[in-house]
Amino acid sequence: MGGLSAALCLSWALALVGTHPLGHDSHRTAGTWHHLGSELAANSTEVTQRCADEEGFDAVTLDEAGTMVFFKGSLVWKGFMGAAEPIGDSWPEIQGPIDAALRIHYNDPQDDIHDNVLLFQGKKLWAYRNGNLRSGYPKLIKEMFPGIPDDLDAAVECHPKECPSETILFFKDPRVFTYDLRTKAVKLRTWPAVSNCTAAVRWLERYYCFQGIRFLRFDPLRGDVPPQYPRDARDYFMRCPGRGHGGESRRNATLWSILNACSGRPFSAFSSDDPGRIYAFRGGHYFRVDSVRDGLHAWLLNHTWSGLEGEVDAAFSWADKLYFIQDSQVTIYRSEHGYIRVEGYPRPLLEELGVSQADAAFTCPHSSVLYIIQGNHLLLIDLHQSPRRPGPARLLPHPRVDSAICTTKGVFLFVGADFHQYQDVAQLSAATVPAPAQNTAAVLFRCSPSGAPQHSPPGGHRPRDTPQ
Repeated sequence: MGGLSAALCLSWALALVGTHPLGHDSHRTAGTWHHLGSELAANSTEVTQRCADEEGFDAVTLDEAGTMVFFKGSLVWKGFMGAAEPIGDSWPEIQGPIDAALRIHYNDPQDDIHDNVLLFQGKKLWAYRNGNLRSGYPKLIKEMFPGIPDDLDAAVECHPKECPSETILFFKDPRVFTYDLRTKAVKLRTWPAVSNCTAAVRWLERYYCFQGIRFLRFDPLRGDVPPQYPRDARDYFMRCPGRGHGGESRRNATLWSILNACSGRPFSAFSSDDPGRIYAFRGGHYFRVDSVRDGLHAWLLNHTWSGLEGEVDAAFSWADKLYFIQDSQVTIYRSEHGYIRVEGYPRPLLEELGVSQADAAFTCPHSSVLYIIQGNHLLLIDLHQSPRRPGPARLLPHPRVDSAICTTKGVFLFVGADFHQYQDVAQLSAATVPAPAQNTAAVLFRCSPSGAPQHSPPGGHRPRDTPQ
């Protein structure tokens, strides 16, 4: 891996014991796909409430387990995997409607607000951890967040990797207030494109403002909104009769197996970048494995890497760059401050690495050695070398390998629906028979035997066709 942070993150993420196998959190749950589970009758009262033309939701947030939660009036939907329930069933100390809600992820060890769900109503706020009201709450908003007005419209947290510091964005009418959790400084923003948010949520490093039944994506620093917004939330964030395209993908068995992380279909590549983001690649899409507690969702490659599309044969990280191998070509993206393709790429793999193709590739922590797998052979390439050329091939105990990754916990080779773990490259090179097979979907993605992600009731929610 390129860089200490990626090495430490991945060594922990792939430990496969005690904590979630591929994620930064100790949570055991993974959000489910939105379109798993039974459809409710189109004429039911619940569907009418959920899919009303203009009302939208009072508040939206992710809870501590990664379930997307939607509030409307006295009701709450948890992932739309079942009927609405009264807010008081889960948060008995508060009755609806809720003004705003957010999940706060504050990493200051001196502050116990980390991983709390905050619910705002009128002049007060309630803080919950693991579903339990914290001692001393409710509190006045002005006591907890001096300078922030009462009767809010929406709130969302901005993480330090997306804002200069740990910040909360508060929305009231056309005004946006930013509150620095460390300095307690409040700044008033004028964002004409982002105003009158009735709800807001951060999901997988994207920020969404809901305006009734419509929503837009916005930049949390400048308030910029990409083209083609606003959009109708019923096509993306909820299950409504006759809307969205989730049913089309499910009817297409091949596409469904690609988009469903629990299908058992092999992944063509695994990799990570220096900030610790972990990726699994399949069929021109990728899954953010480190964010698995917020659910499993397949994203198109160009959602993150502009101009990249098609199948990824192998991927690896080195020196703050992410390398993508596709057929006989390699493309490199710098991983700092978002991904930017290095000028002059893609270029021939033979010129860049001295090989013509790769079934899998990986680097190990604190090492400049790249390992390329071709069939049942392992090739070593010193990335500091110029020109780069592979050394003598080593024989592997596997006839073929689909993908691979290396951490301080060892080397992981993925073959079909399973993976095989080795202590290090030396043990892999000396092996004459494969290490015991472990199921990738069950162990790494916490999938149930039925082919769906395991989850805590009532299950997580993934938007139908996630806005890019």
